[in-house]
Amino acid sequence: MADIGIPILLIDDDRFMRAILSQTLQDAGYLVSQATNGKEALELCRTNYFPIILTDWVMPEMDGIAFCRAFREKTAECYTYLILLTSQEGKDKLIEGLEAGADEYLLKPVNEAELMVRLKTARRILDLESSLQKSLEEIKQLSIRDPLTGMFNRGYLDQHLPNEIRRADRYVRDFSLIMMDLDHFKKINDTWGHQAGDAVLQHCTRIIAGTIRREVDWVARYGGEEFVLILPETDQTGCQVVAERLRNLVATTSCLYRGESLSITASFGTVSRSASDTPNAVSADTMLHQADQCLYQAKASGRNRVVGSSM
Repeated sequence: MADIGIPILLIDDDRFMRAILSQTLQDAGYLVSQATNGKEALELCRTNYFPIILTDWVMPEMDGIAFCRAFREKTAECYTYLILLTSQEGKDKLIEGLEAGADEYLLKPVNEAELMVRLKTARRILDLESSLQKSLEEIKQLSIRDPLTGMFNRGYLDQHLPNEIRRADRYVRDFSLIMMDLDHFKKINDTWGHQAGDAVLQHCTRIIAGTIRREVDWVARYGGEEFVLILPETDQTGCQVVAERLRNLVATTSCLYRGESLSITASFGTVSRSASDTPNAVSADTMLHQADQCLYQAKASGRNRVVGSSM
């Protein structure tokens, strides 16, 4: 985190003290917002993120201790470093402040050099917190993504497909699912090797990603060369259009691999639920099974085609 431009919230009912500290912080490059008590500060925090907050202890309406407790109770995506400013000395007061959620404790009147050192510590802690959150997010993505294609994996599908179906039923929305399988994929591996097969899979996932709606539809790698596409708020006609478009793109767009042009086709089984029908309890397994049956029919009928059904 850079030294310049870091937002800080300064909470103090003493106008003179606020003016002095605010100028000191601004001179050091911080972006300073002000509040006169804890209640006012909480309102500011509802719509703004402050990585660092300096709060006085004794204030009207809501003091610093009450503010720290209330602030720590609310859910936050990013961590905030709380520094409590007080003229009250003693180990008991220090413990009370830390137990309320403060990270640091400074005695008033605040020494400027000491304040800068504490703020430097705050930035270091915030940098570590940011790095930790980034690492956790990367680990999470690795746990739900297929490493080869970048699509969601089977575990993510098993966990989230039932939720999508329940959401469609609850809000009376159309819902569709496509099962896609690459034709004669084993022949690609046997002829050109598994690296060529990986290149074909990545090629096909790029086609899929360019066809579906971002942040609405999603895709999971179901098996070796099988994919399941989830299409919320999509009726049977719309689902067939998407599947046919994908079928055509896969069949007409060759995958370039080491100077060679590899051609492949895919078969599709689709299943849709209409919002106009009386909703019956349908499980994710039931929809996947029906889509798989349609996919089997597409394969048996000569491949490179779409077979659809409704529930």
